[in-house]
Amino acid sequence: MTTVDERRSAAPPVPVAARRSPAGAVLALLWAGAAAVIGLWWYDTPSVVGAAGRLTGAGRITGLLCGYACAVLVGLMARVPVLERRVGSDRVARWHGAAGRYTVFLLLAHVVLIVAGYAAQDGAPLVHEAVTVVVDFPEMLKATAGTVSLLAVGVTSARAVRRRTSHEFWYYAHLLTYAAVFLAFGHQLALGGDLHGHPVATAAWYALYLGVAALVLWFRVLTPVRLNLRHRMRVEAVHHEAPGVCSVVVRGHRLDELGARPGQFFRWRFLCSGLGLTSTPYSLSAPPRPDLLRITVKALGDHSARLRGLRPGTRVWAEGPYGAMTAERRTSSKALLIGAGVGITPLRALFETLPGRVTLLYRARTARDLALGGELEAIARRRGERVLYALDGPRGERPRFTAESLRAAVPDLAGHDVYLCGPHSFAQDLYEVLRAAGVPDRRIHHESFEL
Repeated sequence: MTTVDERRSAAPPVPVAARRSPAGAVLALLWAGAAAVIGLWWYDTPSVVGAAGRLTGAGRITGLLCGYACAVLVGLMARVPVLERRVGSDRVARWHGAAGRYTVFLLLAHVVLIVAGYAAQDGAPLVHEAVTVVVDFPEMLKATAGTVSLLAVGVTSARAVRRRTSHEFWYYAHLLTYAAVFLAFGHQLALGGDLHGHPVATAAWYALYLGVAALVLWFRVLTPVRLNLRHRMRVEAVHHEAPGVCSVVVRGHRLDELGARPGQFFRWRFLCSGLGLTSTPYSLSAPPRPDLLRITVKALGDHSARLRGLRPGTRVWAEGPYGAMTAERRTSSKALLIGAGVGITPLRALFETLPGRVTLLYRARTARDLALGGELEAIARRRGERVLYALDGPRGERPRFTAESLRAAVPDLAGHDVYLCGPHSFAQDLYEVLRAAGVPDRRIHHESFEL
């Protein structure tokens, strides 16, 4: 690691008042809902007799929990600001991914257990009973279509499949979740014995689903429409920053009213040929201005590679701001920012604006790959702070980060807040090194767009 600027100037003490994340309260609420669903099943199940009874009973509880999980799954997709900005988009995405896996498991268990229970009760073969249930039971044809849709979402969300498909394909396949939930809702009320004939439980189920639908309508449809009609954003300019890296400057009206903060990101849709169908998250790479926003993007796929060809005047559709990797996470008057590759973008904005003592560590292959390097050095000189570079050696050998090397480069490392941004594997490795170096978990702040 080499240091670009070692000068420091005196800085006033920084009042630190980190806002507590509501993540624990949100998780407690979600698990309380699951407990209420189990309580409903328990109240409505006075006794279970025989193999058929045990199978259908298990099928009923997995069906109820699957219905509840579907509502949670969609609610976590609604981009509610308190979740996206206070809990963190990456954590919400992980919750959504876990909820999706639970939902698929519960769905499969429900189908198998219910059909097996009915088959045992009727003394019929499994396949015959399955056909009878689908064809003769009310709302079952729609529920079957919903089941197939949800399973398709589950398959396309698996890591092995996602690596082999485009982001666009995954994004639009994921929207089938809405169709699946809509198609299955009538089945839940028509055949759900724990809901049918129970007015209070039915009213609560309607409230749950209508509430989630309202969140999706408000935050995923109406709020973005209002934002874009009000701020009327267009591409101002595109600048080359490093090999395969460009910055896109976006101009708009009254952008300060968005409330965007350094470290946050928007989901961007550029309304031109080849780009208008995809909404992609990119972080702000400079502090937002009342009339300008800037993102810096590395060409990692077809979509990102096309951004360098954007023409000034291109209409921009944006949603946000999102993300919790901001100054509000801070618990100390000292901070270390660690970025790798294009992960430097949100850290560049934080480097300019975070109060107190700030050190930046930038990992890149070569000096040519240091996107925004000139801006970082200018900020370091102006603030009297340090920029540390970690570049490959002359034979391409990668620098090795250890607890000892980080403590040597950054004295009192354990007393720093650490903001970490880079490829998933890099961030995972650095997290373990930071923990070994004595940095408490609550002071390591990281967001990733990967599920």
